[in-house]
Amino acid sequence: MGRSKWLTLMIVVLMVGLSIGFKEALTRHPLFFSTVFLLLTFVPLIVRFERRHPEGRELVLLAVLSSAAAVSRIPFASIPNVQPTTFIVIMGGTVFGMESGFIIGATAALVSNLFLGQGPWTPWQMLAWGSIGLIAGALGKSRWFQTRWVLAGFGCLAGYLFGVIMNAWVALSLIHGIDWKAILALYGASFYFDTAHAFTNAILLYLFSPGWQKVLQRFKKKYGLLEARDF
Repeated sequence: MGRSKWLTLMIVVLMVGLSIGFKEALTRHPLFFSTVFLLLTFVPLIVRFERRHPEGRELVLLAVLSSAAAVSRIPFASIPNVQPTTFIVIMGGTVFGMESGFIIGATAALVSNLFLGQGPWTPWQMLAWGSIGLIAGALGKSRWFQTRWVLAGFGCLAGYLFGVIMNAWVALSLIHGIDWKAILALYGASFYFDTAHAFTNAILLYLFSPGWQKVLQRFKKKYGLLEARDF
């Protein structure tokens, strides 16, 4: 992974760490804090993406994947944590790279919440899915990451990562002070839903990732998004 990619990852980790530190601000002003959190975390990635001067055809592909990821979440809204959204985000990141994976994940959360309901939790969902796409893009060029078993394992871990981030939001919003019993109870209560999410990702990636990779790689070649344009 190049120096610029490591720098991007370090910026994201730093922004997350700094944001979590402002617990009191989150508790008193969740909507304002979430907006600041969104800007601090996303701006470096968006700026880096824009500096590449992406072509219109690339933006169309990302928009289609983002829309597919967002729409796929809506029919399964009644089944908590069971939806193909994470699968599509991982596929997009694996084929098109780190920034594209982040953009797909973050946009999917924002757009789907236009139908499911926006709130101070939206930036955290954007961060969760965007981070999954970012990590998938960072690992996507590795040969071992192309196998369906490895992708299924990553999808399983991604389900739990999503749960960890969203549980952090709930804990910071509802728990006053550091109450480890309450935090452990929160994570314990969400374990079933995180497991459902993890296994859904693993099953979808194992069954459908080879076909999706072929189709997306075909579009990538067709529209000239070759290795020289990867990031």
